Amino acid sequence: MSSPDTTDPTGPTDPTGTTTVHAAGCVLWRRSPIDGELEICLVHRPKYDDWSHPKGKLKRGEDALAGALREVEEETGYEATPGARLSTVRYLANARPKQVRYWAAEATAGAFTPNTEVDRILWLPPTAARNRLTQPRDRSLIDDLLAALHLA
Repeated sequence: MSSPDTTDPTGPTDPTGTTTVHAAGCVLWRRSPIDGELEICLVHRPKYDDWSHPKGKLKRGEDALAGALREVEEETGYEATPGARLSTVRYLANARPKQVRYWAAEATAGAFTPNTEVDRILWLPPTAARNRLTQPRDRSLIDDLLAALHLA
């Protein structure tokens, strides 16, 4: 039986009675087509004018990993092969607790097309990606990825 926090985007309430928002995403990576070095994909969301890893709210009953891969494809245009489970990031968004589960995912095929949710993506080396991320809480996910890929 699945626990409610992995399948229900509204999930159980926290001790204050507030419903936790459940989301999932990936630290999307590839090998550079130019020099073979590791590159990490960041998305720019014009609504927030921020740079982040691709992620989004889970649909009711949706498996977290399936939701993470769906969000990657919707936001970046890339299909991905999932890898290691990374950290779960918890924070407040609009005064509600939010929990985002992450996985490493290798981009396999696709192409980016700008849309209203994501207008730009960047493929950056790990240090540049860490520096470009808007939220400090997202930076440790790059360390998680490097450890998962045995590059740390």
